[in-house]
Amino acid sequence: MPTPDKWGQGIQLWQMTDAPDIPAAVKAIADGVIPRGVLRFASSSARGATLVGDQAPVDGMLTWLADVGRLELRVDGVWVVVAVGNRAWTTISLASGWSQNGNSQGTFQYRIVNLFGEDSIMFRGGIGRSSYPGTIPGSFTINSTALPATARPATLRTIVVPCSDVSSDRITLKLDITTGGQLTLYGISNTAKPPWIGFNGCFASL
Repeated sequence: MPTPDKWGQGIQLWQMTDAPDIPAAVKAIADGVIPRGVLRFASSSARGATLVGDQAPVDGMLTWLADVGRLELRVDGVWVVVAVGNRAWTTISLASGWSQNGNSQGTFQYRIVNLFGEDSIMFRGGIGRSSYPGTIPGSFTINSTALPATARPATLRTIVVPCSDVSSDRITLKLDITTGGQLTLYGISNTAKPPWIGFNGCFASL
């Protein structure tokens, strides 16, 4: 009868004393090896439709989801993200009055990364402004085009971003990342008109 492999992985190996049966021998190896490799699926829904019955997922199983470029591990009966594919930086189009590369901090960009098992939006770069309107509004939406759906949070996210202390009595502002994809700054006033605002190292969970 087949004997378990020597590495304790439960893979059944056909023995010379077993009756010849090539299909059964191949199946025994496939049933043992395939679930322990990285299974590739087009999406999580495709994975869910495939891994049922005798092929139901078990803890320790790894899968790659092509649509989101994500490696997930089965832990305690749930899928947990362990890695993501290449996530390129995307430049954020600015609303009128704002310019890129504020304080020489680089172009204002974002990318989606996985931090601590959940998708997060990360920013870098800086923006600048040479003048402000005579009447300061309560807030400034700084992106001219809303973030795509994949970069929008499930609920409102609020983070703190640094700003210049020149022409400003404060060195940080509040940035709201809305569910509609707007990036809205609060804190600019008649006594806080910073010539630049930075975003390097700023991020929020989605």
